[in-house]
Amino acid sequence: MATENTPELKMDPANLYREEIFTDRKIGTIRVMTPVKNDSSVDAGRKVIYVGETQLMTPVGALPLAFEIEADSLGKAAEKFAEVAAVAVERAVKELQELRRQQSSSIVIPEGIPTGMGGGKIKLP
Repeated sequence: MATENTPELKMDPANLYREEIFTDRKIGTIRVMTPVKNDSSVDAGRKVIYVGETQLMTPVGALPLAFEIEADSLGKAAEKFAEVAAVAVERAVKELQELRRQQSSSIVIPEGIPTGMGGGKIKLP
């Protein structure tokens, strides 16, 4: 068994959240992450986190996007959803373009080709 390479799967009891999911059934969801203590009571000392989720359609399928929305209520998070989602989409498109650029600029040199095969004149050191 590879137990020595397995990461420790331990939850942090001081950093727990109750998760609620809200959706408009069209564009995406907002996850409301309410901080709780380890007895499940609300932890008023930490702020509620709003996480927006949607999908970007690409030629190879749907790309899930998740992004934090700075807001102090669910209503304000819903109002800011489009603005923050647009930034997340822009970031994802840039990352995809960079991955594509890196992929197209990588040169693969096969090993083990006998000399004299293919007639090439390029010699590698």
